Amino acid sequence: YYQIISISKEKPPLPVQLNTRMNVAKSAYRVFSANSSAACTELAKKITERLGVELGKSVVFQESNRETRVDVKESVRGQTIFIIQTIPRDVNTAIMELLVMAYALKTSCAKNIIGVIPYFPYSKQCKMRKRGSIVCKLLASMLAKAGLTHIITMDLHQKEIQGFFSFPVDNLRASPFLIQYIQEEIPDYRNAIIVAKSPAAAKRAQSYAERLRLGLAVIHGEAQCSESDMADGRHSPPCVRNTTGHTGLELPCKQQAPFPGIELPIMMAKEKPPITVVGDVGGRIAIIVDDIIDDVGDFVAAAEILKERGAYKIYIMATHGLLSADAPRLIEESAIDEVVVTNTVPHEVQKLQCPKIKTVDVSMILAEAIRRIHNGESMAYLFRNITVDD
Repeated sequence: YYQIISISKEKPPLPVQLNTRMNVAKSAYRVFSANSSAACTELAKKITERLGVELGKSVVFQESNRETRVDVKESVRGQTIFIIQTIPRDVNTAIMELLVMAYALKTSCAKNIIGVIPYFPYSKQCKMRKRGSIVCKLLASMLAKAGLTHIITMDLHQKEIQGFFSFPVDNLRASPFLIQYIQEEIPDYRNAIIVAKSPAAAKRAQSYAERLRLGLAVIHGEAQCSESDMADGRHSPPCVRNTTGHTGLELPCKQQAPFPGIELPIMMAKEKPPITVVGDVGGRIAIIVDDIIDDVGDFVAAAEILKERGAYKIYIMATHGLLSADAPRLIEESAIDEVVVTNTVPHEVQKLQCPKIKTVDVSMILAEAIRRIHNGESMAYLFRNITVDD
């Protein structure tokens, strides 16, 4: 008899292999606030509460010589960092705080540095005027140099500003929140009419009117930014060179009559037309919409005109409530019934001075934008039902 014995061949144990990848899952992210004042960190706290994360540990302060110092109190190596920076009245200090913090995170080996700047400063200086400069383009270059790789902002003064940046820019809209406020907080809003305080704001007003199914009115003839052309050389005559008959030497150029035979076309001076309201506002609620309310002189003048035309209530809707100088007092003494702005800019002091100022919270959309960018999700959902002109 033969006995068959099967011998199992066991495989030798494999050598232990170390996982060379540090993070298999998506890298972590942190949210920091670059503001040195407590009033400006309120929006950052609301955003982090909605995200369910803690605000990053950092110290931002001004030294005795007014230099900005930033100390990051935790490791950010290999992480995606979101810097929330709201712009107070001291704009230049806020910009330096953002630049210094971004550079500190860059030198600390952060993977991505994304700036959340709800109100982008210097956005009104985005066009060349006379011998000025496009400061908005300069600021975009400074942010890129400091280390930012992405920006989340809201209602840029001009959408073309996005072309100044060498990295992606997400320009969110506050109009859904303001429209919701109109529908829920303004009684009988169906009897309202959307008003553009100047022809330049007509496209934005039309976008609101179409979504609310309301009429549209435009104030024409309002004084725009006044530019004095008298002292900038535009009215000086062309240069004339007087030459001597014998030596042929040319004398210095003198501002005299133009060359013989040259006739420049006559430039007609701009004349401001009388203020008129295109559209019927009689017996209706007038809702003026704009992106920024800073110097309220134009809004107060528009409210007086609308009152004269028969509007019985006047609301102002704006995304960024800068409300500089004597704006609260002027609003309180004017025919304006209510001013509604978002919390992209801190304005708690102005609200104490003028009870007509109301606030709409937009931290929800900013938190959702941060979540989607971190997870690599599409941002299209945040722009649904948003028109090109909004």
